[in-house]
Amino acid sequence: MSTVLLIADTPWVVNDVRSAISSPGREIVVLNDPTIAASTAAETRPDVAIVDLQVGAMGGMAIVRSIHDGQALGQVPDFPTVLLLDRTADRFLARRSGANASVVKPFTAQELRSAVTRILL
Repeated sequence: MSTVLLIADTPWVVNDVRSAISSPGREIVVLNDPTIAASTAAETRPDVAIVDLQVGAMGGMAIVRSIHDGQALGQVPDFPTVLLLDRTADRFLARRSGANASVVKPFTAQELRSAVTRILL
């Protein structure tokens, strides 16, 4: 059983991610409150987190950094992150945040599955 933490509040993003990566034996935990991303990750112990570029009033870069800060302090387990970007030019945000991978929206199911598979190997 694998767990994916999806941090997003836009319905089409949640639906597209679910349809792209849902499979038997995979739980997708959806979180629409980015302020509790690190504590939710500590509780759910995901295998990967997928973070939208903007969730509520918080940017995806800040969300990924808060998760990594919790990991550095030993409060959050180690797992990779995928940042969902609005445009290709935003790839520098993914690199600066420390995300392990990024995918530009709108994405195909294959693009997202490939990014997740690549960082989990």
